[in-house]
Amino acid sequence: MFISEAWAQAAGAAGDSWGGLMSIAPFILVFIVMWFLLIRPQQKKQKEHRAMVSALKRGDRVVTNGGIYGQVSHVADDHLMVEIADGVKIKIVRDAVAAVPGKPEPVKKEEKGANDR
Repeated sequence: MFISEAWAQAAGAAGDSWGGLMSIAPFILVFIVMWFLLIRPQQKKQKEHRAMVSALKRGDRVVTNGGIYGQVSHVADDHLMVEIADGVKIKIVRDAVAAVPGKPEPVKKEEKGANDR
């Protein structure tokens, strides 16, 4: 009597292999959604910021993370000298630059073709 019940339980366990995978599927789905909605756009924004900061040159107008407007007067490897008033210069880290106002963004190839028509 007990042996036949043991065989019946063992046979049911073999079909349960997909059940373990299906219990993990919601976590995998949540990770994929988080990747496309949060992580990927943040990495893209960081890449654009690094490109902007590395392209800074003398004479560019900048805005720091603290909201200070100024003009770059000296560029070094890891820092910038920014003139915020006549004769007033501050030394800031390159990563402290939040934006370069007034610098036009390049026109994409797609937009260039659409405007020519």
